[in-house]
Amino acid sequence: MTFLRESFIVFRRQLRMNLRNPAWVLIGLMQPVLYLFLFGPLLEPIAKQFGYANSWTFFVPGMLVQLGLFGAFFAGFGLISEWRDGVVEAERVTPASRVALLTGRLWRDLLQLFVQALVLIGLGYVLGMDASAGGAALGVVLTMLMGGACAAASNALALTTKSEDVMAPVINVVMMPVLLLSGILLPMTLGKQWLQNVSDFMPVKWITDAVRSTFLGDFGNDKVLFGSLWALGLFVVAMWWGTSTFRKEDA
Repeated sequence: MTFLRESFIVFRRQLRMNLRNPAWVLIGLMQPVLYLFLFGPLLEPIAKQFGYANSWTFFVPGMLVQLGLFGAFFAGFGLISEWRDGVVEAERVTPASRVALLTGRLWRDLLQLFVQALVLIGLGYVLGMDASAGGAALGVVLTMLMGGACAAASNALALTTKSEDVMAPVINVVMMPVLLLSGILLPMTLGKQWLQNVSDFMPVKWITDAVRSTFLGDFGNDKVLFGSLWALGLFVVAMWWGTSTFRKEDA
């Protein structure tokens, strides 16, 4: 109970900061929404070739994964600002659990991701997406796991680098191949065989395929199983890295 109370105190403070300046929430939501309106219609000629009734049923799950990736991976920039202003140092002198300092921030990031996901899926249904409601809910759960992993890793990276000038290029170097090779925008079967082979080593590719399968209501295939295992595994590893980094800061 003490851990939950401490996490909630951190979460409440982080949420108040976001509500005072909601620009980052809106910016994070605008990118996938723009992709949805500007890029989605271009997929109509090829969507049916892959078993999708329309392009939105294929594209919205990909945008959901992208939202979890990009929105959560930039969470650490706020932590760098807090570290520079002495907030992290002030939190460290309290008896609060170092894990709670990370968990409270993750709750804020996951709540933000959840609200954005609801807006994105709602727009998808308005545009004509034909998806299972239960499948969409499971897709959100997988995205939340992946988003939590990205947010925890982002916070760990922030406390490791303590510089936006270092952190930004690191994220760009990581995110560009992930975006291109995970099939978020286009199915990897359209690429060369060597690209498909490389993409098989991308955990996000399996998560993307799993989310798309759940949106179709297909819960029993291997894609859902492997994607779920990857999402859970990434979350566990990132939480371990994040909590280790917070504890080292206290050492």
